[in-house]
Amino acid sequence: MTRPPAYTIEDFATSPFVVFYEVTRACDLVCAHCRAAAQPKSHPRELTPEQSRKLIADLASFPKPPILVFTGGDPMKRDDIFDLVSFGVRMGLRVAMTPSATPLVTREALVQLKAAGLSRLALSLDAPDAETHDAFRGVSGSFERTLMILEEAREIGLPTQVNTTITRRNVNQVDEMAEMLRDLGIDLWSVFFLIPVGRALVKEKISAEEIEAVFERLWNHAQTQPYSIKTTEAHHYRRFVLQRQGNPQQSPAGHPGGDIQRAPLGVNDGKGVIFISHTGVVQPSGFMPIRCGNVLETSVVDIYRDSPLLQSLRDGDLLNGKCGVCDFRHICGGSRARAYALTRDPLGSDPDCVYIPAKWASKEAEVTAC
Repeated sequence: MTRPPAYTIEDFATSPFVVFYEVTRACDLVCAHCRAAAQPKSHPRELTPEQSRKLIADLASFPKPPILVFTGGDPMKRDDIFDLVSFGVRMGLRVAMTPSATPLVTREALVQLKAAGLSRLALSLDAPDAETHDAFRGVSGSFERTLMILEEAREIGLPTQVNTTITRRNVNQVDEMAEMLRDLGIDLWSVFFLIPVGRALVKEKISAEEIEAVFERLWNHAQTQPYSIKTTEAHHYRRFVLQRQGNPQQSPAGHPGGDIQRAPLGVNDGKGVIFISHTGVVQPSGFMPIRCGNVLETSVVDIYRDSPLLQSLRDGDLLNGKCGVCDFRHICGGSRARAYALTRDPLGSDPDCVYIPAKWASKEAEVTAC
């Protein structure tokens, strides 16, 4: 497949960098922090195969066609998932998928996904031990099954990444996780910082200071590990890296992170990213459940371009509080999903960032003086 033109910050207004399409909410796991609060059965109004293909064709019509990630629930619960992957690739999209680690992901299924043109398989691994991970996922044996799938994918040459959600349960296992992943042959470790949405609870979220400590560990591992490291819903990791004269888009150890382009600086919820639910609802991300439209009623291209909320999220100068005066607001902007989840203001400050911009410190000093 020909590599598409690089996506840049100039494309934010007209094309998303990545689209997450929740093809189903059906899933056989009962993960403690599931954004979707997934269920065993699919929703009766889940997009049909025909509607899904129409959506995929519309995505391919963006001026810069996005990376398409099939998520869920568990995409493997869709009978037509191989056809959808193949169709997306034929339409010129790079397609990735985040299946659940269940018996549905057989070696034969992995071979079919590779043959269909899947660019990357992403699996969740939330601890370096079975006890902690399986407690996250709600199913015994999930840890071993995940490792088996990663090994089989490596054997057949299907690129992989690991997604890890940092919570109170595993915050002290970051170093162990990083070392365990060393031998799994992954391209990328995506470290997600919990947003209290779906089944995820506020009490599981770590503090801003603890997040900063995890950033330090990730930055140290990024120097030496044989895979790239990125954060999800922790946009202030970019600030952390820049403060250390690093490049947030490039692994210090020189690892390219696979064949999929790394997101340009500034990508955020609704800003280069959108989420499409199993019933066609468009949101800024899966972690910001604010309806911007429905693909059954309006073209996804028009929704992305014209939604007032998405337009506002793409303008760093509209942010409120300390994010609004932060010198990193155009390349970080804070997690819009976390701001919404904790303050109900999608343009509010990210409550889990310790950084105090100089302009904000001056404002606080003026208030104190008064």
